[in-house]
Amino acid sequence: MQILIPLFAMFALTAFCVFRLGLMRLRAVKAREVDLGFYREYRGYEEPERLRIASRHVINLFEAPPLFYVVCLGIYVTGQTTALLTGLAWAYVILRGVHSYVHLTSNVVIVRFRVFAASWLVLVGLWAVLGLQLALS
Repeated sequence: MQILIPLFAMFALTAFCVFRLGLMRLRAVKAREVDLGFYREYRGYEEPERLRIASRHVINLFEAPPLFYVVCLGIYVTGQTTALLTGLAWAYVILRGVHSYVHLTSNVVIVRFRVFAASWLVLVGLWAVLGLQLALS
């Protein structure tokens, strides 16, 4: 059951970023920084840089993290929860949280890349440890 808590934390991070983006877009439309028509087809107008970055970040949260959700559910369903796997799951969530913070604030690309790469290594580690545990059981 412990493996599901980081899964919910990752969902909370994603939900926060999605709602934040929605509020940012609403405010930009109200301030007439973006024409509402832009969101019909996402073309014909220019979106402010801060909205492009936030939008790209939300898209990013639907790329690698689904693999995290799957591996956590796989760990849970197969009964393979260990302290190592739970620790790796939390490390992934923390790294993705740091990645979100960097991407949505300073957006220093080299820092963002290093955190992103570290999160991928942790994700690979989750899959590798689960695979190894299943092979040995």
